[in-house]
Amino acid sequence: MAGKAAAPGTAVLLVTANVGSLFDDPENLQKNWLREFYQVVHTHRPHFMALHCQEFGGKNYEASMSHVDKFVKELLSSDAMKEYNRARVYLDENYKSQEHFTALGSFYFLHESLKNIYQFDFKAKKYRKVAGKEIYSDTLESTPMLEKEKFPQDYFPECKWSRKGFIRTRWCIADCAFDLVNIHLFHDASNLVAWETSPSVYSGIRHKALGYVLDRIIDQRFEKVSYFVFGDFNFRLDSKSVVETLCTKATMQTVRAADTNEVVKLIFRESDNDRKVMLQLEKKLFDYFNQEVFRDNNGTALLEFDKELSVFKDRLYELDISFPPSYPYSEDARQGEQYMNTRCPAWCDRILMSPSAKELVLRVSVCCPSPGHRGMWSAGSGLAQPW
Repeated sequence: MAGKAAAPGTAVLLVTANVGSLFDDPENLQKNWLREFYQVVHTHRPHFMALHCQEFGGKNYEASMSHVDKFVKELLSSDAMKEYNRARVYLDENYKSQEHFTALGSFYFLHESLKNIYQFDFKAKKYRKVAGKEIYSDTLESTPMLEKEKFPQDYFPECKWSRKGFIRTRWCIADCAFDLVNIHLFHDASNLVAWETSPSVYSGIRHKALGYVLDRIIDQRFEKVSYFVFGDFNFRLDSKSVVETLCTKATMQTVRAADTNEVVKLIFRESDNDRKVMLQLEKKLFDYFNQEVFRDNNGTALLEFDKELSVFKDRLYELDISFPPSYPYSEDARQGEQYMNTRCPAWCDRILMSPSAKELVLRVSVCCPSPGHRGMWSAGSGLAQPW
């Protein structure tokens, strides 16, 4: 039942959200997040909505299980979602499996007015009509309605237990088929290592993983359709270039560990102005004196350093970025507009699409929501995209 990229006249909303912090402070962050999410739904009133979550359950999944159940129940039963009478929820809750656990959660909501929607059965290789609300969790490897993989450990040997991978589902609305891929790529383990080369070693690791996903979803096992890949790509600005630009007139001081002579800190000071400290860089510290540079005009001046997608310029597209860097916003609800000083702010959360999917999007009028917290909003490419 594959055909055109999507159904004309059907409003589709794609949302991606790294929700790990919601489960570390559910009383404050979760309530605010859900309120804003429902506002997005109310504003766009989509017929079909996909919500891709990463780090679902937070850092300590076992301790957060009760919060996970409450979150899912709230989404499926709230008044704000009452017009969505069909839903599919896929939660990777198998946290005891080091080999398979990805902490990904994929939610799909279908409006009551939407007719004739089908989901692909990858095992039977045929579409099945979607009815009712169903939740699948724990071991998703045996679920035929999706494909799920965790990236091999040798992709990122620095991390003893990574939770990075992807989940793929396929949908058909009015004879128009498309793939939706929830993805979480590898982070930068050290700001100091990322600064050493351009592009960084971590950028290369992400390229390898994303290339693997793209090869998988267009291989010969199934008919090719348009696809949207959205999630936490962990794309970072080219660190070496950013630091050189932000600290053009600065001198650098290197601090080394006394016992190993290893570089543990870089301090950039203005050449004049009483040697004011502009930037301090450590493994998990990126403390720049003026955060406004990342927010002014939505950080547009820094987009030239957002280079990681260029490797896939013939395979993946996105609409213009018109929101500030989506990471790393403060996890303190009282400082939601501030970035943490742990990493250089970057556009980690993205909505990317195949060439045929791009043609589909450009054929319709795109209305852009306002930018906001990580994982909640976007304009063009990023956190919430209507088409």
